[in-house]
Amino acid sequence: MPAPHNQFKTALKNGEIIIGCWLSLGDPLATEIAGTAGFDWLLIDGEHTPYDISRIRMQLMALEASSSHAAVRVPFSETWILKQVLDAGAQTILVPMVETAEQANRLVNDVSYPPAGSRGVGYAGARCSRFGEIIDYGTTADEQICLLVQVENCAGIAALDDILAVDRIDGVFIGPADLSADMGFMGQIEHPEVQAVIKNAFSRIKAAGKAPGVLSTTSDMTQDMIDAGAQFVATGVDLQLLANSLRSLVTKWQR
Repeated sequence: MPAPHNQFKTALKNGEIIIGCWLSLGDPLATEIAGTAGFDWLLIDGEHTPYDISRIRMQLMALEASSSHAAVRVPFSETWILKQVLDAGAQTILVPMVETAEQANRLVNDVSYPPAGSRGVGYAGARCSRFGEIIDYGTTADEQICLLVQVENCAGIAALDDILAVDRIDGVFIGPADLSADMGFMGQIEHPEVQAVIKNAFSRIKAAGKAPGVLSTTSDMTQDMIDAGAQFVATGVDLQLLANSLRSLVTKWQR
């Protein structure tokens, strides 16, 4: 039995536009509810939330029955956390703050089993192989791993073409919040200069045969990002959606 098919990776290869949502609440029930909404993919954010590997694994378990593909953003680009998240069953990994081709090459190495890389072999007793049920996991896992790198500062933008030349990077996610801050426009992700850099990056990513991605939290910006070439788009953040809905109710009904 081979590793499960990664529908997210296939969709990116086919040039499809796939719509997702950011999961920051960190509660398995909230994650399970998000999994019923019908998004193409859901991003479990391990960078800006107080997740440890056990919490990430619980989020993955909560999405087991969902048609939405579960992706995980790791907190940093360290070998040990990549290994743990993959062993927990994630097949799509987003790595923040990638600034060089050397870093991208190291990530490819870390998510690949020998001889292609140096991912530690411990799948037989891990969730990724359904605890040994997927007997061919070790020989089939690599082709189903989708590696996404996040370029979100001026250094990353300057090195983008070199990063794009790295084989087995499937997509590049542009982080507008950090990028705008690094460009001197803190909190101004819609600033014309920021948007120009993002859209230029999309063009370069697509020209390299890889998929551009982005997070957008307004309908107008989401459509603008899709029109500019974004292929995998997170259209909201669960925490913000909850907070905004609660505040809207208070504004409407408080006397």
